[in-house]
Amino acid sequence: MRVFGIDCGTEITGFGVVETDSAARQPRLICKAVGAIRLSKSKPLPERLAQVFEELSQRMAEWQPEVVAIEEVFYSVNAKSALKLGQVRGVALLAAARQIVPVAEYAPLKIKSSVVGYGLADKQQVQYMVARLLGLEGVPEPADAADALAVAICHIHTAQTLLRQGVGR
Repeated sequence: MRVFGIDCGTEITGFGVVETDSAARQPRLICKAVGAIRLSKSKPLPERLAQVFEELSQRMAEWQPEVVAIEEVFYSVNAKSALKLGQVRGVALLAAARQIVPVAEYAPLKIKSSVVGYGLADKQQVQYMVARLLGLEGVPEPADAADALAVAICHIHTAQTLLRQGVGR
């Protein structure tokens, strides 16, 4: 299974591709790609949204994922920030839809629980566990890229659990 994870942000949108290697004696997770789309604050929002769409579309076309996993919008005190984040998420969802790739959405609490074992883990704990689970030499940078890998890992863990339970057969 190849999963394209996305962590949306108004300044940095992280992405990562994680694949399962079931042929190995001990099944493992493999990081195929990781990166971040850095958005200029000086550009108008429509231009930043176009940049996110174009770059995510290119990466999805390149990696041909079976599924896109994306973090759900967290509830923010600042409505304006939540609205902008929602617009970035909408563009990411559109990029997946245009590539005709199914989308799975996960709450931040679920992602952290799946990767770290604790839903209120901080960014450093997520980065550390992502690096451990993927066998990386260092923690993925920026944190948004590590978060995108965490979303992909969460989807793989969830799919494996559902498969073991006989759901979706």
